[in-house]
Amino acid sequence: MLYHVHELQKSWLSGASTWASIGAEMLSNPALPFGYMGMGPMAASALEVFAHATATYGKPAWGIETVEKDGRHHPVVEATVVNKPFGDLKRFRREDLPEDAPRLLIVAPMSGHFATLLRGTVERMLQNYTVYVTDWADARNVPLHEGHFDLDDYMDYVIEFLEHIGPGAHAMAVCQPSVPVFAATAIMNRDGHECAPKTLTMMGGPIDTRCSPTSVNDLAMERPIEWFRHNVIATVPMQYRGAGRQVYPGFMQLAGFMSMNLGNHMMSHYEMFKHLTVGDEASAQATKDFYDEYRSVCDMTAEFYLQTVQEVFQDHSIPNGTFMHRGKRIDLGDITGTALLAIEGERDDISGLGQTRAALELTPNLDASKKRYYMAEGAGHYGIFNGSKWRGKIAPVVEEFIAAHG
Repeated sequence: MLYHVHELQKSWLSGASTWASIGAEMLSNPALPFGYMGMGPMAASALEVFAHATATYGKPAWGIETVEKDGRHHPVVEATVVNKPFGDLKRFRREDLPEDAPRLLIVAPMSGHFATLLRGTVERMLQNYTVYVTDWADARNVPLHEGHFDLDDYMDYVIEFLEHIGPGAHAMAVCQPSVPVFAATAIMNRDGHECAPKTLTMMGGPIDTRCSPTSVNDLAMERPIEWFRHNVIATVPMQYRGAGRQVYPGFMQLAGFMSMNLGNHMMSHYEMFKHLTVGDEASAQATKDFYDEYRSVCDMTAEFYLQTVQEVFQDHSIPNGTFMHRGKRIDLGDITGTALLAIEGERDDISGLGQTRAALELTPNLDASKKRYYMAEGAGHYGIFNGSKWRGKIAPVVEEFIAAHG
């Protein structure tokens, strides 16, 4: 009944949001007297904040039409180059970029948010690269006849996408996919695959969650896997294409993330209210834009979620050397050709310091000259791949590393 209760609540809040939006417009309409009466502007601002906070959000559009470089705006062409049931491969390319420009695969997290959360990451790398990005599907919209999707399938998708891009490409894994992309890289190095990435950048990834464990890690360790199976897995209702599929709902992941920093989220909305009250629409819109993306969530297949919890957070399979793919143990010592860059945020409360850096210690046969670690001072988890620190400090490190090993 979990999903049905959520749908009922969403339906009610959607109506409340609509009425609040209408009320805000009436109270702020200059043709009506309400906006000139005492509490009118304040009430309008409060209703607008409520309307935005309770609105229903679907999958956002990428909306990358141009990219700025050297003071000019360059047109960008977006295309879907591989279409698969559980995720597409998108390509973004500057129209005036040289044909031999380096190619970068950005593997987006499958952790409750759509890949568009990495819009800022893609925009920055588009300045100098042809960028490919994994655009994962919302599991509730994938029909049951398409089968299941777990960590093995995730790694297969990554390998297939790299094969489509061709030899000489580079890869970047943001957060959760650091584990399966790291493993896929080991598989391709072991097999001498010509499409193995030249470099792999892992950003805020849970390679070894025993290092500086966060509240996310503690939650996964406190309860047995059966608790997750019986308490957070739901069945997709009949109104969706994936009806009957077992999923970990995106709304539960969002609730978890919101509760971790509830005070900060409340202050953000209070600041938005104050900006609206004094007529600072630009500042209020910036907050709205962030939450439009942040509250757009998607479901994960139950098998992928449960396997990730067990293998990554409970059994620590990667650092323990017991991680498997299609029945074969993955040996990270096989990585000898792909250069590795590990990036962490000093204030990351999702993947603690040392969790991503552990990847460099788990590859004994990779020459030290092909390893690099970078800690972004003052950056939280989101700031590693979005915002001013990403654009001005972190991205140049990635570009320098790719150029050195490309």
